[in-house]
Amino acid sequence: MKIINKALLAAAATGTALPAYAQEAMTLDEKVNSIFAQFTGPFVSLIFAPLPGTSFPWIVLWLVVAASVFTFYFAFVQLRFFGHAVSLVKGDYSDPEDAGEVSHFQALATALSGTVGLGNIAGVAVAVGIGGPGATFWMILAGLLGMASKFTECTLGVKYRNEYPDGTVSGGPMYYISKGFKERGLPGGGALAILFSVFCILGALGGGNMFQANQAHAQISGILGDYPGWITGLVFAGVVFAVIVGGIKSIANVTEKVVPFMGILYVGAALVILLVNYDKVGWAFGQIFAGAFTGLGVAGGFVGALIQGFKRAAFSNEAGVGSAAIAHSAVRTKEPITEGFVSLLEPLIDTVVICTMTALVITISGQLIFDAEAGVYILNEAGTAIATEGGVGGVALTSAAFGSSISWFPYVLAVAVVLFAFSTMISWSYYGLKSWTYLFGEGKTSELTFKIIFCIFIVIGAAASLGPVIDFSDAAIFAMAVVNITALYFLMSIVREELRSYSERLQSGEIKKFAH
Repeated sequence: MKIINKALLAAAATGTALPAYAQEAMTLDEKVNSIFAQFTGPFVSLIFAPLPGTSFPWIVLWLVVAASVFTFYFAFVQLRFFGHAVSLVKGDYSDPEDAGEVSHFQALATALSGTVGLGNIAGVAVAVGIGGPGATFWMILAGLLGMASKFTECTLGVKYRNEYPDGTVSGGPMYYISKGFKERGLPGGGALAILFSVFCILGALGGGNMFQANQAHAQISGILGDYPGWITGLVFAGVVFAVIVGGIKSIANVTEKVVPFMGILYVGAALVILLVNYDKVGWAFGQIFAGAFTGLGVAGGFVGALIQGFKRAAFSNEAGVGSAAIAHSAVRTKEPITEGFVSLLEPLIDTVVICTMTALVITISGQLIFDAEAGVYILNEAGTAIATEGGVGGVALTSAAFGSSISWFPYVLAVAVVLFAFSTMISWSYYGLKSWTYLFGEGKTSELTFKIIFCIFIVIGAAASLGPVIDFSDAAIFAMAVVNITALYFLMSIVREELRSYSERLQSGEIKKFAH
């Protein structure tokens, strides 16, 4: 998704002077920030606290360990059923009569639109800038492991979803925690489900909304010149509301078009850069593998590369957070495990493909200053990151890397950021909505209330820079992972039984392809 710190936010909007109205607004922003930080600071610090004696956040270790556990528990399901997952996305096994609201492809596109975002552009630049190209290796490894986490949570999401007479469905961690725990006679399921829902709503309004609007405005104003943020906010709010008012089917109809387009746009531009610099691609991969284990002189050595790679993967694909299970629960299927197979493609696309493309382009662009004689990267004056041409970082580093071969790429980047922001907002609106209706009940009035609140926050996010509010929202998103993964450990045996049953029926020929 977008988990980026405030330094990136500043990097995205460098070089612009604040007009008078903005300076006045900052006074109010600062007051809100100060008051909010006093109450939420301890919670944020707890979630992102490093392990003793390291700079490695414990929440990242929590996610990576869980991904490793699920990978071994399900015997590398991401490798064994990869081909079958592709067949499911193509619709080879889709029965149009099954309960659900969207196709396998639409569910995948909706979930991807919530994870593919600014983190793939700016977050990777930060990871490579601090951890060097070697961070890419650990990012890929964590992405591959994360496929098993997605498989586990999304299978449970479909298995324990609510199906209503009008054909609509509601699912996600709050449902499989409450219903799964009750089914197994475990205590505390109701309380954990409520806690997850609260965190999800907070994450949807902040990281999945306000930050996206803020970054979209920064990119647009960087090209068009300064103008009031509320104008961007109103435009986005109007477009987003027009999409989300129609429910998951409307959202899926948009994401199935936007996600492939923005993916092709961004990856296509990256491929052009790699083709232009084809003679450096082999060297770049060499840097990635060498840096993964030696560090090549970067801050923290190979440990620094490992930390940055794992952190970027965890923050980018959200495997284990539980958000994607909400989108995948809406799929048309009578076999919960099939959506587990489809969902494991998410981290592959988000982290292994898109994030790696960004890292390769930055590595071969020459933006990272490299001492060829010594064979190491040169650090900045503070010794905290690799020195770069022009001293840029974050979005600016990615833009400069692409711009080194394609002069007009900053305009493509601006379009990509706006599309990523838009798609993230509409997906997270659905995640927040389903958590809202879990807490306050299903119904048109309840749904419309949340959708209006969500759109109001878009305007606020575009018009104001509320750093501590966004930080708190980020912490809430990863607090979702604490609740979700705890539940997955108790429920993963149910998924294994689903996998055993489905595998036997697939091999016997009982499960057949449908002619379309």
